[in-house]
Amino acid sequence: MELTTVIKPFEELSNHELYAIIRLRNEVFVVEQDCVFQDADNKDQLAFHVMIFTGDFLAAYARVLPAGASFAEASIGRVVSDKKARGTGAGRRLIKDSLSFILSEYGSCSVRIGAQTYLNEFYKSLGFVNAGEVYLEDGIEHVEMTTKV
Repeated sequence: MELTTVIKPFEELSNHELYAIIRLRNEVFVVEQDCVFQDADNKDQLAFHVMIFTGDFLAAYARVLPAGASFAEASIGRVVSDKKARGTGAGRRLIKDSLSFILSEYGSCSVRIGAQTYLNEFYKSLGFVNAGEVYLEDGIEHVEMTTKV
């Protein structure tokens, strides 16, 4: 499976890209995880959108936010992989490319995420360390994690 990374600010997203992002986030966060929450949080306009495609199929997605938007540090959020892309390396590629982008866009800095706890080992394998206690967000256990780029 050939993976292609596309990173764009909000203003440069095509209608098709934005729809694919919204569809994937709703499919996983709302339907699959059975979680009712306000996804449109007015942060997408501040973000760089990291999209991993295989052909025209959006396999994985995350948004990168500058320091001060969600946390004091730069952050990666709304990390999501389509069911069909899980186990293919798309998620690992997504995080690695997001971290590389942060380094190129913001320089060497700390990065903070709010990770679902079941993904703790995955993020640790990419250099993140736990940076707080487990907390509930929308009924799902999370923990803040940090790394340095």
